[in-house]
Amino acid sequence: MAEPTAGPTPVREQGPERLRLLAVHAHPDDESSKGAATTARYAAEGVDVLVATCTGGERGDILNPSFGQGPQDVEGMRALRREEMAAAARALGVRQQWIGFVDSGLPEGDPLPPLPEGSFGLVPLEEAAAPLVELVREFRPHVVTTYDPSGGYPHPDHVMCHRVAYEAFHAAGDPERYRRDGGAAPWSPLKLYYNHDFSMNRIRTLHEAMQGAGLESPFGDWVESRSAREIPEREVTTRVEVARYYPQRDAALVAHASQIDPEGFFFAIPRDLEAQVWPFEEYELAESRVPTELPEDDLFAGVRELVATGSGSAA
Repeated sequence: MAEPTAGPTPVREQGPERLRLLAVHAHPDDESSKGAATTARYAAEGVDVLVATCTGGERGDILNPSFGQGPQDVEGMRALRREEMAAAARALGVRQQWIGFVDSGLPEGDPLPPLPEGSFGLVPLEEAAAPLVELVREFRPHVVTTYDPSGGYPHPDHVMCHRVAYEAFHAAGDPERYRRDGGAAPWSPLKLYYNHDFSMNRIRTLHEAMQGAGLESPFGDWVESRSAREIPEREVTTRVEVARYYPQRDAALVAHASQIDPEGFFFAIPRDLEAQVWPFEEYELAESRVPTELPEDDLFAGVRELVATGSGSAA
């Protein structure tokens, strides 16, 4: 069951309409490793960017070896990760809203153990999607981003995050669905995108650039592994130029100090090399309710004109 959302409550804009982007993520830190430079760019350009975080990340482990022991209980970890999330949002220049579900963790073993009772991955879809539908109706985003149907990788919370974002994108504009007394009016976002930050094309490109520069690549085992070759390459429709916002992305990553090692994987590529060979973040346009021509270089392609004329929703 979702807890009441915390953080600032989105409000309706007054005066000239402002572009709005909703990025839906599974855990705190996902917003800093997936599409972070894009949200930093749009926020800097005046877009109202809101990150929706489905779970509190309370079952996450301490992944930064230099962090220390950290909290030993769920409540302590939840509080720590809320502090880290607030710092990351400040680094990106975005707003953030908790959806309120409990992290499923990542059970491992053979046979695979069940998910913990009450965790996000086990919540019925309509119950899990309801608070996000209401958030869409309150915030009224023109564009929504989330993960592809695989979750980007097979974490149960990432798969569920896709499911609830997909459901909210389709249901929020229907007045007959998710009806709630006193709730916000229906709103239909105009475009839905899937993040592609961990595509094998990106990994191979960075790996080869490191080798070409005579540097040790952190991706060697990944590129050569059988599991990597089995990762399907999804269609890329949209590349957003974001290299100048890599510092904001990196600051947001570092803000998640319990999870991100500043000497680790995410920082192994020299930033000047990354900006040279991969100066963008990639997306897959899953659905659009406005005409647009592919490929794109802007998540708001086809939307800006409608908003400028006061027709910002397909509702």
